[in-house]
Amino acid sequence: MYIQTKTLIDEFESRLILFSVIEPGHAGWSAEIQSLGASRVLEGMLAGEYNPKSCGKILEKISHTNVDMLQSAVNASNAEFIYPGHSKWPAQIDQLSNPPIGLIVKGDLNCLNEKSIAIIGTREPSETGLRNSRSFSTRFAKHNWHIVSGGAIGIDSAAHSAALRAGGKTIAVIASGVEVDYPPVNSELFKKISAHGALVSEVMPHVRAQQNRFLTRNRLIAALSCATLVVEAAYRSGSLRTARDAAAIFRPVMAVPGPINSPTSEGCHRLIIERVAELVSSVSEVMELVKPISIK
Repeated sequence: MYIQTKTLIDEFESRLILFSVIEPGHAGWSAEIQSLGASRVLEGMLAGEYNPKSCGKILEKISHTNVDMLQSAVNASNAEFIYPGHSKWPAQIDQLSNPPIGLIVKGDLNCLNEKSIAIIGTREPSETGLRNSRSFSTRFAKHNWHIVSGGAIGIDSAAHSAALRAGGKTIAVIASGVEVDYPPVNSELFKKISAHGALVSEVMPHVRAQQNRFLTRNRLIAALSCATLVVEAAYRSGSLRTARDAAAIFRPVMAVPGPINSPTSEGCHRLIIERVAELVSSVSEVMELVKPISIK
């Protein structure tokens, strides 16, 4: 094992190793790494300082890990592994209670630190929802705002595609690795996003999507963005989780109302009723709410 040959493990290598073996969004390990640093946590694991129940499986994975192979996998994907302290690390993401150990980014690293808005919603949108997603995304892209979303079919894809057509940049935070096109139908869209924006992932490049990671990645969508706009969402939509994650770090949240008998608007109405989100009904209203916002 590569790491056993070194008496001191630097922060970059430690972050990459732990990134590859710890499930994204793990609150306990995130807090420990944020407090002590990845190098110290990894050394503590290897020295037996942690309860085997909490890190036994992690140590088993580490025993089969080679940091050179991990770095080669990232390089082969034309991506970059970034972490706190990296010159392109989006510092706004550290406001999360469980910030990521690191991120793998394929595309333009600079856009992670420029003004952006999350435009999110259901995978089964109405025609009105699709039109609204495209309209909001187009307008913001033309005002030099980057569009952040989750790369899913429906509202997400409409927002990404509209931003690209408007000549803007868009960021897709995905639940799989950057080399796994999920959903497969969006493979061409993902290529365009990596060329005119960025694909962002919290797992190694060839890791497949898992159901739990969709909710986990939602916090990254919220934290990368200056504000979040829910265009259309069902009562139990994952978009509500993103909205709550944004509100928890005091980012503006907005929701577009719909017909009272529309299941795909129930989530938006719920956010408005619970005062998680501001009701917005036009692009100009959203622009007015986000105008004073800066990423700095």
